[in-house]
Amino acid sequence: MTVAAVGTALAGLLIGTVSATTSHAEDHAACRPDGLYTTPGTDVPYCSVYDSAGREKMGTDHQRRVIGYFTGWRTGKDGTPAYLAPDIPWDKVTHLNYAFAHIGPDDKVSVGADGANNPATGMTWPGVPGAEMDPDLPYKGHFNLLNKYKKQHPQVKTLISVGGWAETGGYIDENGKRVDSGGFYRTATNADGSVNQAGIDTFADSAVAFVKKYGFNGVDIDYEYPTSMKDAGNPKDWALANARRGGLNKGYAALMKTLREKLDRAGAADGKHYLLSVAAPSSGYLLRGMETYQTTKYLDYVNVMSYDLHGAWNEFVGPNAALHDDGKDAELAKWGVYTTAQYGGIGYLNGDWAYHYFRGSMPAGRINLGLPYYTRGWKNVTGGTNGLWGTAKTTSCPAGSGLTTCGDGAVGIDNLWHDKDDAGKESPAGSNPMWHAKNLEKGVVGDYAGKYGFPAGTKLTGTYARNYDAGLTAPWLWNAEKKVFLSTEDEQSVKAKAQYVVDKGLGGTMVWELAGDYGWNAAKGQYEPGTTLTTAMYDAFKAAPAYGARRATTELPSQALDVDVSFTNFPLGDSNYPINPKVRITNRTKATLPGGTEFQFDYANSAPGNAKDQSGWGLKVIRSDHTAGNNIGGLKGDYNRVSVKLPASQPLAPGASADLDFVYYLPVSTPSNWSVSFGGRTYALAGDHARGMTVVDPGGPTPTPTGTPTGTPTGTPTGGTCTAPQWDKGAVYNGGATVSWKSHSWKARWWTQGDEPGTTGEWGVWQDAGAC
Repeated sequence: MTVAAVGTALAGLLIGTVSATTSHAEDHAACRPDGLYTTPGTDVPYCSVYDSAGREKMGTDHQRRVIGYFTGWRTGKDGTPAYLAPDIPWDKVTHLNYAFAHIGPDDKVSVGADGANNPATGMTWPGVPGAEMDPDLPYKGHFNLLNKYKKQHPQVKTLISVGGWAETGGYIDENGKRVDSGGFYRTATNADGSVNQAGIDTFADSAVAFVKKYGFNGVDIDYEYPTSMKDAGNPKDWALANARRGGLNKGYAALMKTLREKLDRAGAADGKHYLLSVAAPSSGYLLRGMETYQTTKYLDYVNVMSYDLHGAWNEFVGPNAALHDDGKDAELAKWGVYTTAQYGGIGYLNGDWAYHYFRGSMPAGRINLGLPYYTRGWKNVTGGTNGLWGTAKTTSCPAGSGLTTCGDGAVGIDNLWHDKDDAGKESPAGSNPMWHAKNLEKGVVGDYAGKYGFPAGTKLTGTYARNYDAGLTAPWLWNAEKKVFLSTEDEQSVKAKAQYVVDKGLGGTMVWELAGDYGWNAAKGQYEPGTTLTTAMYDAFKAAPAYGARRATTELPSQALDVDVSFTNFPLGDSNYPINPKVRITNRTKATLPGGTEFQFDYANSAPGNAKDQSGWGLKVIRSDHTAGNNIGGLKGDYNRVSVKLPASQPLAPGASADLDFVYYLPVSTPSNWSVSFGGRTYALAGDHARGMTVVDPGGPTPTPTGTPTGTPTGTPTGGTCTAPQWDKGAVYNGGATVSWKSHSWKARWWTQGDEPGTTGEWGVWQDAGAC
């Protein structure tokens, strides 16, 4: 064990932050998730969070993540139902994201000034069972209670979520007023569209200090949205964001890289890995303007906001969070998505499509499917089947929305969780916690109604009949008398989505927000905040198989070349069709790549298998996992695989670059699983950050033959005499120890006793050093 490892182990014994596995482990690279970027020169303690297969350790009954957003504003101080740390089903969740912190005018993370009225750090709840403060902590509020309950449930990790819909371009002050200062748009991108590295550095340093000060396990970035699509995100941000659109993605990439590196360095110093995640959009429209989301390599995992796919911002009445397309989406139909040949009939407003988008650049286990515990809805709906795929249009749009026509959102008793517009009026949206929607379905006006401004004796008009579409995996309530449509989520849809997560190998689920879950109060005869949906996910996941930890679905070489691939020169916004970036290939090796060198890569089947090039390189799709055309019922497989060759007259010298004009027709995240072949040898590319990969130079060690699986040790001896001592079942071996067993040499990655070499798998403790 090295001196550094001894220090880490001692620190763990003293403060209880390092697991036994971590204290023994020396080869942290063996625990790194597939495809995750590592900060150069930093020994990131991955084994404090991940096992030797690169899967997150969450407890024996948590095979998949259940991530819940816990919001700071449901304090109960206004008389409406509170949702506090004692209400969280701590034994059912794996991660909690506190929403929200913001970026102040100084580019630093903040939750506002300390004080008794600050929910995060100063507020208290006298007399509320379980909300007693931990006197050992120097702050009060939600942060105190989160850490108090983490002591009782140490398997649960907490992250501070920064940003959100209302605080991406500004922040909400202590009086509930929005301040047009701070925010991601300014901090990450200058007014001329260039990267604001100084602001990014200040932010990242403050984020590291913040997680340490308040006991968080990492940072979640909810930047809505660094896209080049005009008028995206909060209308209050449009004037600011639209002027910077061309540079938002560059700023976002610099932000995430800087934050990853500063968290890695802090983790190496502290002996524990700090998590970095994002809340990512799922709409193909928004993602089209986010280039190829080249920041996924910096993330432990992505939380896909696979909801808000339909809502009262427009007239198209449909599910908030459909899992699959049904070929009938009225919004997609209007824009010709089903009839334009290049799209292949693929509908992109559903969770399955969004999952496949991110699957293009990440293992399934680093992707979490988002679920809403709230409704979206319209009134005055016409057409459709019980409202589904009907329309509801109005010109009476919320003040400040920037819209002259919009959807006719549901109001009143059908809009319990409404926001207010710039004029202080109710914003029509049909937004309700699921516990209220369940009461509407049951014909009950809950006793909480008065707290939301409804007079005593309020009666419901009409009947809220539940409907369910198994193809969409979507329930909804339809009030035929009022022509009100409320898109909901309930046990049937949640169980179906949880099974999808299990079957596809996803990492788990993310919920916005925990306070919307429901439970039945028999004594009162009404639904109230509860844990029904979260429990359903926990039950589905507790005995599930391990999630998918490997990105590639084909065998790739374990030796890699330092050949850089980047995606650049994206046309902006609505000019970006077809999607046609330049793929810039840069040779950073010491050898010339000859003309005719073949590159292969995978791109997500969120786009059809009809990609092409405009460079004369002869690009062709050589395999498509999804061949059914439309995606009704879901996309099959994960990838389209491409082959393309350097022109015979265009060798690539060391340090030189060549550009391929790549054309495709629906958004994909960054293509991955690259290989490069020449001279009878095939290599992977270093930029894929695949597990078990060794970077070599063509003039260096003997290349690995084509087809050697990624993760197979390189430099395998060709034969000889076993010189290491025979493995002894009773002996203790520390990391780095070598033994002989069954005519092979073996090297221990970390401490072990009794584990027979050859039985622990390619990511296990014993690394096969070859025949001897």
